Amino acid sequence: MDFLWDAITEWLKELLVGGITSNLSGMFDSVNQKVAEISGQVGMTPQGWNGSIYNMIHNLSETVIVPIAGVILAFVMTLELIQIITDKNNFHEIETAVFFKWIFKTACAILIVTNTWNIVMGVFDVAQGVVNQASGVIISDASIDISSVITDMESRLMEMELGPLFGLWFQSLFVGITMWALTICIFIVIYGRMVEIYLVTSVAPIPMAAMMGREWGGMGQNYLRSLMALGFQAFLIIVCVGIYAVLVENIALDDDIIGAIWSCVGYTVLLCFTLFKTGSLAKSIFSAH
Repeated sequence: MDFLWDAITEWLKELLVGGITSNLSGMFDSVNQKVAEISGQVGMTPQGWNGSIYNMIHNLSETVIVPIAGVILAFVMTLELIQIITDKNNFHEIETAVFFKWIFKTACAILIVTNTWNIVMGVFDVAQGVVNQASGVIISDASIDISSVITDMESRLMEMELGPLFGLWFQSLFVGITMWALTICIFIVIYGRMVEIYLVTSVAPIPMAAMMGREWGGMGQNYLRSLMALGFQAFLIIVCVGIYAVLVENIALDDDIIGAIWSCVGYTVLLCFTLFKTGSLAKSIFSAH
């Protein structure tokens, strides 16, 4: 009977150890792939990220939004003229200088509206240059590799009892599911930011049409702030990935493999949390105080 029990125990150990090593060997592959893609994804301009979507948004902006912006521009500048005239003299003793001032502001407003797309893309070109320079400075290898300790870990796991092995198997299974969820979170942050950029740029002529208005100018200023926040959010994302890379490099996998794996999970959760926070942080940086 002891021989039969030992054989069953050995078979269960081999089964559990095989499951644990299988779970751990590919556990971080999807996260490593997504983290490696972050630098390239956030460093792209809207045109470089997806040319088809870029052309669609550009056409919508030019054919649908620009005419609406023209109507808003006419209303804003007419209101501006009335305010300039009635500001000090109530239609008495009108100075010709106010008309030149209004003509100049109107010309600037028309210039801004007709070149809105170039202005918006210029903001993202500047942000892309900053991100590319930052990538060369702070980005290092952020991948988590445990393949070098898998062989040694198998021999250590075979020395453990069935109870702890069952616990480790459940932990490895749970961690694997968690890493897939974190991969989805990273995907949502990176791709969601680009979708938000396309949405914001599609209506750009409308807030820019109110830029030169005295009372309506805040709309255009707030839009530019949100645009700068979206552009430089990529820089904050790159910084987050750089910090993550430094943290995972300092994990000693040889000492306690399970503890190290949970540390990697914790750092990855921290990365996802900070990636979600970069949007609100960038907006708070560029918002008016």
